[in-house]
Amino acid sequence: MSDATEPVRVALVGAGDIGRAAHLPALLAHPAVELAAVVEPAAAARALLDVPGVPVIAELDAIADDEAIDAWVVATPPWVTPRLARHGLERGRFVLAEKPIATSVKAARAAFDGLAPALAARLQVGFTYRHDPAVERLAELIASGALGGPLQVRVVVYDELDDPADGEHAARLRATLAHGLPVIHEGAHVADWLRVLLGPAQLDVEHAWSLRTLPDLPADNLCGASLRHPRGHRVQLEIGWLLPAEVASEITIRGAGGCASIDIVTFALRVAGRAAVTDMVGTGDRTTRCFGRQLDRFVALCRGEPVAGPNGRSAIPTLADGIAALDLTERLARRMERTR
Repeated sequence: MSDATEPVRVALVGAGDIGRAAHLPALLAHPAVELAAVVEPAAAARALLDVPGVPVIAELDAIADDEAIDAWVVATPPWVTPRLARHGLERGRFVLAEKPIATSVKAARAAFDGLAPALAARLQVGFTYRHDPAVERLAELIASGALGGPLQVRVVVYDELDDPADGEHAARLRATLAHGLPVIHEGAHVADWLRVLLGPAQLDVEHAWSLRTLPDLPADNLCGASLRHPRGHRVQLEIGWLLPAEVASEITIRGAGGCASIDIVTFALRVAGRAAVTDMVGTGDRTTRCFGRQLDRFVALCRGEPVAGPNGRSAIPTLADGIAALDLTERLARRMERTR
């Protein structure tokens, strides 16, 4: 579609936690979007939806060939996403697909190889938090040399607390761990942040580790690694799930020109140099802000409008970005398996 006066008609495919709590409010709030349908096979999840006037259906086949729907937001687990995303693309839909785009590079290539470039260009990968103004500003500072170089980079992400009272959450996290370490799932955002901040050059994995804090888990729940960038930057990662208490999560960058940090909970950015400290705090909460900005860019994609990101690169994460993130997280996971 290209008519900027008409709303983009979007179907939400998947109304689990992330679909219901984050994508759905963004879709309902966006002035250029009309929510055309919600597809969710689980009756329990459908029962939680409150979308008057919007069809809520169990089977995607009911709308798959509806050409009045311009786009799909596919908010499904990564072992389901590739098939559904390709299904939509082949029907001419624009698709915003949750990250990671698959559970492995092999699965992603099996799903998307042979897809016509014009159809692949209709795909936006849901690296939601790259769209925060703080991440984009930090990328600009790094590219400009304002922080110096080489840089020390540290990314710490501890999410998904262990809450014995929330059985559904515990079951979902364990099911996800059965499909891979947290570095595969949560690490998708981390890999994408590094790509946005440091550019597309491949990072070398120097060391990696993982451990399991609860013996009944299907996989290790804490991960870490040391990486090296071709320009000499050194990167330290920590990623973990299912701890009993919160651990500070942040991105920190240190160099001869200054130090910068992003609080991952709020996405507040602080930049400290020799003479001054500058703070940048976004409006509203990070989830609403980032899902809204992500949807702004998806609408632009649907309308054929270019969106420039930091340093002149496109702000829209492509299939290539999705596969690059998978490549890094897979290499990390393989090294972690070898060093356990």
